[in-house]
Amino acid sequence: MLNKEGQTLMKHALTVDVEDYFQVSAFASNINYEDWPKWQLRVEKNTHALLELFNDKKVKGTFFILGWVAERCPELIRTIAKQGHEIASHGMTHQLVYNQKPETFKQETIRSKALIEDITGQHVTGYRAASYSVTPNSLWALETLIDAGFSYDSSIFPVHHDRYGMPGSPLNIHIAKTVDNKEITEFPLTSARFLGRRLPVAGGGYFRIYPYFFTKLMLGRAAQEVDQPFIFYLHPWEVDPEQPRVPGASKLSRFRHYTNLKRCMPRLSRLLDDFSFTTVETVISDYKSRKTLQTFDYTQINTQDA
Repeated sequence: MLNKEGQTLMKHALTVDVEDYFQVSAFASNINYEDWPKWQLRVEKNTHALLELFNDKKVKGTFFILGWVAERCPELIRTIAKQGHEIASHGMTHQLVYNQKPETFKQETIRSKALIEDITGQHVTGYRAASYSVTPNSLWALETLIDAGFSYDSSIFPVHHDRYGMPGSPLNIHIAKTVDNKEITEFPLTSARFLGRRLPVAGGGYFRIYPYFFTKLMLGRAAQEVDQPFIFYLHPWEVDPEQPRVPGASKLSRFRHYTNLKRCMPRLSRLLDDFSFTTVETVISDYKSRKTLQTFDYTQINTQDA
C-alpha cells in the first residue's frame, strides 16, 4: 500500500539521543569530561521542545538517555516516560567504546541501566553507544550488553566514517552473534546507495547538512532497499541554535555540529508529516512478526578493517 507520493506506508523508528552540546565526541579534545559541570546545561529545555513537537504530531519515539544527564535531570526522564515514549540507554559518560577498557564499559553500562530503571520504574531493553562506537575494535561490547540484560542494540553504522562505522555489516534488523554463541537483536543505522556508494542518511548532522528533499528521497530509498522501516536519530542540541560555541574546535567539527541548527526544528516537523513514526521496540516487534531475522556472525569481522 502506497501513500499519495508513492512511498510505502510503514512506521519508522524515531529516536533521540539525550545528551548535551558539550558532551559530543567531536569536542572531546576541547572539553574534558571533568569540566562538563562548568558548562551551561541546556538539554532539559531542548528535550522539552522535542517532546512538545512530538505531542503536537501525535508521535511516539525512543529516547536513548545518557546516564550523566539522568543523574542531573531525573524529572525530565520521568516526563519522557510518562508521555509514553520508550526509554533506552545511551551509556553513562558518552565515551567512545573502543577507547574504554572492557571492565570500565561494563561498569558504566550496568550503572546507567540501573539508574534509568530506578528513575522510571521501567525495564530498559535498548542501548545505543556514544557516536555509534561499536566497531570491529569494540565488538566485545555486544557481549557486555547481552550479559547486562539488553535485548536490542542500535550502535552499528554500516558505512565508512572517521569516528565509527562497520562497512559490510548487515543493513536489515538482524541477530548479532558474538563469541560463545551469544545473541542480541541489532537495528543498524540507516544508509542508502547513491552513485555507487553507501551514504549515511539516518539523521543528525546528515539531516541538517543535506538538503531536505535529498534526505526525504534517501530515507524512502533506504526503506525500499531493505524492505523494512528506517531508523532516524536526532539530539536535543540540534534544535538549539543559541547554544554556546566551543572554542578551539576544528573546522570540520564546527561544520558538523553547527551547520543549519536554525533549520533543524522546521525540517523535523516536515519529516514527521512526510513519514509515520513509532518506537524502536515497536518496529522490531512488528518486523519480527512478518520476517525471520537473519543471523550475522560478528566474530568473522576483521578488526584490521577498522
